Amino acid sequence: MRLLLIRHAQTPSNVRFLLDTAVPGPGLTELGGRQAAALPEALAGEDIDALYASTLVRTQHTAAPLAAARGLDVRVRDGIRELSAGDLEMLPGHSEHGRAYMETAFAWSAGDTRRRMPGGESGAEALARYDSVVAEAAASGAGAVAMVSHGAAIRMWTAARADNVEVSFAAARPLENTGVVILEGSPSDGWKALSWAGALVAPAGEGGPAGRPVDAE
Repeated sequence: MRLLLIRHAQTPSNVRFLLDTAVPGPGLTELGGRQAAALPEALAGEDIDALYASTLVRTQHTAAPLAAARGLDVRVRDGIRELSAGDLEMLPGHSEHGRAYMETAFAWSAGDTRRRMPGGESGAEALARYDSVVAEAAASGAGAVAMVSHGAAIRMWTAARADNVEVSFAAARPLENTGVVILEGSPSDGWKALSWAGALVAPAGEGGPAGRPVDAE
């Protein structure tokens, strides 16, 4: 299965750099609306058989133009929502609180899944819920699936599950709003990242360290 993980479009909390992870969350800014409207053209070369969004409304608003353009229903699933910030909710992301949040997320990617977000979920819980939605999509028989999700969740899950993406690669590359990570594989055979926000991803052992970006040309 080809899996497109798409970060939602811009929200007011993004502008203010806040750790805003609770359901239902804010909608989109004016710029975010334009970003969402641009998705159908940006993904014109992708065959998409199914479209998912999280329970946070910003992902559903981002998915709506793509759904309309492709004639697809948006399948809303809680499992692909953002990593819960717990006690860090609504604190500044560009601070020690934001660092603690991302350090915890990437500790999960590295295998420390028993660790908990302060006052929040564990890595095992976060990965299990995300895995369940990916497994549902794979079991549907769809050849290509798009999931509109969240930046930290996408980076954490991809670093944990893609064989050719190291934690250091994902940690160093934040996803911009409507940035896309494209993977190929299955829950049983594993996953390989093909591109990260437009840059190719080199397989492990080829062209440098695993996950090293290479020139798309």
